[in-house]
Amino acid sequence: MKMSELNDMTLTELATKGRDLRQEIFNLRLQQASAQLEKSSRLRTIRRDVARVETRMSQLRNKAA
Repeated sequence: MKMSELNDMTLTELATKGRDLRQEIFNLRLQQASAQLEKSSRLRTIRRDVARVETRMSQLRNKAA
């Protein structure tokens, strides 16, 4: 996910996307714990996407205030 994709989203869309990404991290961690995770690099990618979403949400909140 690129930051340019996030710039077009509203705050509620970003919150939904963040919740979905956190759920995916949870599922990947379960797979990792049971030794079923094939691509461990996917965890890193999703974590970075969550950080991007949180950053954009923070920017929107600061702009509104």
